[in-house]
Parts: sequence; C-alpha cells; structure tokens
Amino acid sequence: MPPVRLFGSDIEYGLQIEGRDVADQLEDSAEVIRSLQANSVGCWDYALESPRCDLRGFSVDRLTTDPADSVWDVGRVHPPESELRSDRVLENGARLYNDHGHPEYATPECRRIADALAHELAGERIVLQAAKDFQERTGRAVKIYKNNTDYHGASYGSHENYLVPRSVQFADLLSHLVPFLISRSILFGAGKVGSESRPDVRFQLSQRADFFTELASVDTLYRRPIFNTRDEPHAEQERWIRLHVICGDANRMPWSIAMKFGTMSLVLRLLEMGDRVEWALRDPVTAFRDASRILDGSRIETTSGWTNSAEVLDDYRCACESRFRGTDAETDWVLDEWNAALEDFRTDWTRLADRVDWAAKRLMLEQFCGPVETWDAPLAQSLDLEYHNLEPQDSLFDALVAEGQTRTVIPESRILDAMSMPPQDTRAQLRAEVVRTYGEQVQAIGWRRAIISAGPDDSRVVEFPVNWETGTLSDLLE
Repeated sequence: MPPVRLFGSDIEYGLQIEGRDVADQLEDSAEVIRSLQANSVGCWDYALESPRCDLRGFSVDRLTTDPADSVWDVGRVHPPESELRSDRVLENGARLYNDHGHPEYATPECRRIADALAHELAGERIVLQAAKDFQERTGRAVKIYKNNTDYHGASYGSHENYLVPRSVQFADLLSHLVPFLISRSILFGAGKVGSESRPDVRFQLSQRADFFTELASVDTLYRRPIFNTRDEPHAEQERWIRLHVICGDANRMPWSIAMKFGTMSLVLRLLEMGDRVEWALRDPVTAFRDASRILDGSRIETTSGWTNSAEVLDDYRCACESRFRGTDAETDWVLDEWNAALEDFRTDWTRLADRVDWAAKRLMLEQFCGPVETWDAPLAQSLDLEYHNLEPQDSLFDALVAEGQTRTVIPESRILDAMSMPPQDTRAQLRAEVVRTYGEQVQAIGWRRAIISAGPDDSRVVEFPVNWETGTLSDLLE
C-alpha cells in the first residue's frame, strides 16, 4: 500500500422508534445521538468543508435533494442546524452526527485494513449503545439497522473514503474505477428482496443499485451518481483529493468490509502507478442496475458485446496480482481472498455464504421461504430487514454468527479497543488526544484541525497532518 493512503467509512443507519413516524425522524435521530453516554466534544469545524465543489473544477449553487423529503417539512419548525446535527467527536477519533434523520458514524482515518474494519464494527456498537441510552432515558423502544433502504423508496448511504494524490487525473479515475464499482456487487453486495425501480425482481445483489441514475455528479441525496465528484479532501487542497465512494452497500459481514477497503486500495494504487484497467461500457447506469439483478452478473454490456461481473473483477485482480504480489502480508491476503472468492462465485455461489452478505441472506431466505420464485414478498422483506438489525438478540445476521456460519477476520478484542482508541499511526490519534485532553476548551474540531481556547481572548490552532504516523499531541505543540 502507498505510504500515505488514508481511508475509512461513513455509515448512515436506519432508525425506527416506537410511537414515532418518518416526520419525526430528523429530531429523533439527533436525540439518539445526544443520548450516548460517552466522552466527546461537539463544535464541529465546518469552516474548511466544501460539499458543493466538484472535481471537474467548478462549484454548484446548491446540492439537489429528494423532492419527496420536503413533504415531511410542511408546517414544521425545526431546531437550529447545529442542534439538529448534534455533532460529536469521540475519544477514538471518530465523528458521530445526525445526517438527514439518520445517525451517521464516520470512522477515524486508517492506514490498515484491519484497523478500518475494527473501527467500522466499533461504530455499529457505538450507534447501538446510543440507541440503548436513548431507550433507557425515554422508555421508547429503538431499532437500528445497518442497511441502505426502508422499502418505501428511501435510500441512505454507506460511503467509503480514500485519500488520492491530486496528480491523478479525473478522467483516468472515472474510466478506471466505474467498471470496478459496477461489478463488485458480486462480492460486496448486501442483497435485497424486491426492487424499487423497474423492472421488478424478487432478489438482487445490491441494495443501492436501484437508486443511481447518473454516471458522475457532486450530489449524494438525489439523482445519485455511480462516481461522486465532490471535491472536499479534508486535507491540503493542492495535494490531495478524497475519493468519496457512495454506491456501495452497508455490509454486516466482516470479510466484505475488509475486502471492500483492500481491493479498492489496490485498484487505486494501480492507477497511481500509471496502470489502468478499462472496460468501455455502453451505459454504466444501466449496467450497474443489471449487474445487481442477474445472479451470474452476466448483463454488463460493453461497446463490443456482453461480459459479466466476474470477468471484469478478475481483470482488475490479475492486474493487481502482477503488480503487487509480495508487497506485504496484507496485500497478499487481499489477493488470495479475491481469487478464492471469484472462484467460489463461478463454481457455486452458496460457497460465499460464510463471508458475502447477499449469498448468506439468499441462502437463509431460501431455507425460510423456499425457492426464490415462491417467496411471499412482505415476509421475505421483513426477514431481509432483520438480517441488518444491530441488536444481537433480534438480528438474523448475528444468529448466523452465533451458529459459527460466518468468517472471522479480526478478534473481538480489536473491535472493543477501537470503541475507545484511535488507530495508532494516523492523525486520528491527535484528534482523539485533543478530545481526551482539552474537552470543553475545544472551540472547533474537524478532520484537519482543532481550535483550542488558550485564555479569555486567545485560542490556538492545532493542525492534524495527513502524514502523521507516530508521536503525541505534545510533540506537535512543542
């Protein structure tokens, strides 16, 4: 892996509160976040954020939103934006906040796949704990789902973020990455009963593919693009871009989370070294939807004919194999697992059920409901939803874990550590130390810096360098 690759995820969680409906969700989500009993600071630093800037060199006047969402705002007076956001920076360097009525957990920056996995799984535990703290305080039962759809036309995100040198050209990123993003659902799709766009289908690989209508744009909430062009690096603007991947699914399987980070990091590394894997797709948006709906992924149309997801992914794998085999143990693990998973997919998809969400879900649903063509849609959808329930006693995914039917990637102790400790080799360590050391003295804090009160009329800016690996906050302040 390149020496300064920082990556992580930000996950929006589905929320259901007893006695409340969707019109209350904006305030309810904020209240759940405020309920978390954890060491944290607020005062998120928005001064350096630029969500309307586009990688293609321009800014949009406004970001588009789903017109259906405005229905719930008619006649309602919301609290101030800062109160609705309820930003909290936690002692592990992560950010927890309310994003359009969904609790969102953004992991601290990571360099290693195992750290990124540990911190995403720690985020599940933290959001669930916030819900339990809310329930204890209010008496209202709460359910939290790590998924991407409510089955009523709404979709919420599971985003990945990768730091990429700005020297990499936009056109190269677009042509190199889009076929990979479209085809990877065969390994990283969460699986979904039914569809929310035409034509109808009983089961598909991706929960997100129904909701994407554009190839590339800066938007994330409506008219969603396969390739998001937001230019908001959370780092030095002249040196870096942050690749904001919004078309992926929310995974419960640890293997899928780890491999999603691992394969993308290698595919980006190829491009940074001057290599490109290109497939000329006739219609990428249609290909994304079709690849999700056909089990063998065979409906990807190129300008020269038809191909399938496994063939496209194997093309990327072979390029990475020839370039990176032997780089380090982490890279070799990704390459080995990538090859084995594609072989299992080609041979018998049920062999993926111990590590790929859609395969585990489909196999489970066939055991409960019979062959897919006979499924009762409401029953199958309710089981689909409970697969993603974060409460272990109610979750069908956690039932598979308890039965030993899922693959373990990291030990439980590493997840527990990540709930309170940042990665030890990134700038997140500095952010976490600011939270623990300065608390109420923090006037603003973000990904790049913190502003700390140093007296009645004095403050100090502490920068969080991208290339930070070892040391303490006191080293930086000297």
